[in-house]
Amino acid sequence: MQRTFLTNLALVLVLNLLVKPFYILGIDAGVQRAVGAEVYGGYAALLSLSFLLNIVLDLGLTNYNTRHIAQHTPLMGKYLGGVAAMRGGLMLAYALLTVVIGMVLGFSGADLGMLGWLVLNQALVASILYLRSNIAGAQRYKQDSLLSVLDRVLLIGMVGWMLWGRGTGQSFDIMWFVHAQTVAYATTLVVALFMVLRLSGRVKVSWKPAFSWVVMKRSFPFALLILLMTFYYRIDTLMIERLLTDGARQAGIYYQGFRFFEALNMLGFLVAGLLLPMFSRMLRMKEDVSALSGLSFRLVLAGALAVAVFGSAHSAEVLSLLYTEHVDQAAPVFALLMWCFVAVCTTYVFGSLLTAGGDLRALNWMAAGGAVLSVVLNLIFIPRWQVEGAAWAGLITQVLTALVQLGLGIRLHRVSGMAPVLLRAAIYAGLLVALNGWLMHWGISFPQAALVFGMAALVLAAVIGLLRPSDLHAAMAERH
Repeated sequence: MQRTFLTNLALVLVLNLLVKPFYILGIDAGVQRAVGAEVYGGYAALLSLSFLLNIVLDLGLTNYNTRHIAQHTPLMGKYLGGVAAMRGGLMLAYALLTVVIGMVLGFSGADLGMLGWLVLNQALVASILYLRSNIAGAQRYKQDSLLSVLDRVLLIGMVGWMLWGRGTGQSFDIMWFVHAQTVAYATTLVVALFMVLRLSGRVKVSWKPAFSWVVMKRSFPFALLILLMTFYYRIDTLMIERLLTDGARQAGIYYQGFRFFEALNMLGFLVAGLLLPMFSRMLRMKEDVSALSGLSFRLVLAGALAVAVFGSAHSAEVLSLLYTEHVDQAAPVFALLMWCFVAVCTTYVFGSLLTAGGDLRALNWMAAGGAVLSVVLNLIFIPRWQVEGAAWAGLITQVLTALVQLGLGIRLHRVSGMAPVLLRAAIYAGLLVALNGWLMHWGISFPQAALVFGMAALVLAAVIGLLRPSDLHAAMAERH
């Protein structure tokens, strides 16, 4: 399984490194530059609202389905037909609930119109993710990897032309961006449906109340987990927009730093997407998960710590690559969120393990604590320290919840060898800090420092043992 993980991780990372960073840092950032921080901040707040209630669209079906299909692949066709009708009802409930809450929060007019389109987009995305869960559960990782970038490739083409290819004249409208998302997601949904039907065979869509009740009952713990985790991942932007007098502008500034975190987070999410079906099948076969857990944890720590050390030390220089306005205000946000990324990567490894093991009760208690802590800290920190306060709230919440998941993974699944990994990671981080200080002392230019730091980080990770060539070679030599 380690060989499968490494080969498919390489493919998915290559595809996504070619596409998603360019989309987020080029297209998405280009849209913000074109419309301004205040307009984009309003869009980001509405987007966060649509994310917060996203769980109503899914009710945990996607994560439950990935685990279930990985363990019972021949049942794919049966589940598809029964779930399709149920998801239609969930979409209507999600749309109604989101718009009503938007009105309660004070949104009206054009904002509600945009929210309606974002609701449609979220429904399309949720459907794509559900279809992809069937493909990943069936261990068709290459197909899933291609689907993971298709919508972004389409958006790069469409929005890139709107930003840079249509010439001068009418100023860019944020709704063009929203509508382009609709087209890209709808196209990807059709392609994903075609792939799934090839795997499942003929599917008969029918409403079966008894079947729906059983599936919803089983998936509810997954739904609760996603809802709670979404709160402490996404509540910050919405709370900034609502709590501060110039909330839309501040939300836009916050998103300048958050955008890089989101780009990196997508890569971590891909690791989790590979690990969940793999852990599910291994636990079903009662195999030891320590080797795969250790390998994936070492890999993500080697990359995440290097990004955190260099990114936090050079936050202004990194942001200046994309922005000319509000860099000083966004830089502290960016620096703190880079350390959030280390915690989130830990969550992607051990949260995937716990989800695969069905340890939902423990995960939900953890996530409930994280959601409450995040809201409380944001209520205290945002009025005092504005966007930097939101970043501190996120960092504290993410670190604590990551540590809890690490401990649960070790205790519930007898994962061994984590203490040496954490010790090596601490030494590695300390050496990276020293290396960065040395580079700054000698006044090396930012591009040269980034190149030297990246190469040295790779060597240090190998020397310290986070990236052991012998482990990689053994994993690649492993037979399926």
